[in-house]
Amino acid sequence: MSSGYPLDGIAQRAGGTLERAADAVRRAGRHLSRHAVFLIVNLLVATIVMALPFLASAASHPDAQARLASAPIGATSLAPADGEPTVARAATPARGGTIVAGRSPVTVLSEGVRPIERYTLSEDDSLWSIASFFGLSAEAVAFANGITDPYHLQIGREIQIPPFEGALYTVAAGDTVDSVATRFKVDPAVIKDYNRLYFEPEHFAPGQLIFVQNAALPALPEPVAALIARPAVSAPAAKAGGYLAWPVAGWISQYFWAGHTAVDIAAPYGSGLAASVSGVISQNGWVAVGGLHICVKSGNLEECYYHLSAAYVPVGTPVSAGQIVAAIGLTGVTTGPHVHWETKIDGRFVNPLVVQP
Repeated sequence: MSSGYPLDGIAQRAGGTLERAADAVRRAGRHLSRHAVFLIVNLLVATIVMALPFLASAASHPDAQARLASAPIGATSLAPADGEPTVARAATPARGGTIVAGRSPVTVLSEGVRPIERYTLSEDDSLWSIASFFGLSAEAVAFANGITDPYHLQIGREIQIPPFEGALYTVAAGDTVDSVATRFKVDPAVIKDYNRLYFEPEHFAPGQLIFVQNAALPALPEPVAALIARPAVSAPAAKAGGYLAWPVAGWISQYFWAGHTAVDIAAPYGSGLAASVSGVISQNGWVAVGGLHICVKSGNLEECYYHLSAAYVPVGTPVSAGQIVAAIGLTGVTTGPHVHWETKIDGRFVNPLVVQP
């Protein structure tokens, strides 16, 4: 008994070791099987996800939809083109067969920038009426178009209208941003900002048109003396029905109303202005807002004319209706050559168009 005991113990221990080894192998197999299944499932999901764009593209194509609709379930077909099978591409198909933009494809102007407008001169235009219509000074319109004689415009000519008050300027050889800024008395940043020279410096090159906002512009020339000198026959005749004669032949740019106690008559600069009534010159000189003015007093009626370029008759001088006493101008606060025709009866403002002389 004692001689067999060691062998039995060794066998028992060896058997236990083999059982433990086999159990470890079984556990490892189960562990590896779980990992393998997990890996296979992930690969299948990834394959399906990657195939979705191709499937959606092919399914949404009109030809593919027609083939699928007409093909029997379970059937597979290819639509050859020139002997080759059609291959689906990963591209978004056009809807309705046309590529459509999300919004209108237009060039968007930078904020604070306006286009340069064009205007054709007519026989009724004056430089001041055009400037007033577009909210600019006559100097800005004249400079933009190289107009040196603002009193004789060329009918039918197309002119440029600046986007804002300032100078439309064509860059010349040798110009720099600083030199142009100095010429027009503005900061160089004004030129760079409006013309986007920070981003597009090529816009400042010889021959390029730029805009200089709020530029200092040259004054317009004064009319020649011959233009001011008008014969008395140019004064309009008295209106039928006994109303006051107009002091100048022109057109009414503003009527009498509660906020405007006169009638404005626009006429070319320097046109002769006649007294509407016979009387005595009661005022002649400069006043705020109205500029140079002259008044004729006849009894309890007083006629005054403002924004003149010249007033010929001194205070206290008798004048006759129709006599030239002044010339149309631009003095005071005005947007163009005209006369502010003001009438008072007993010191009260009345509409000159309805006054009986």
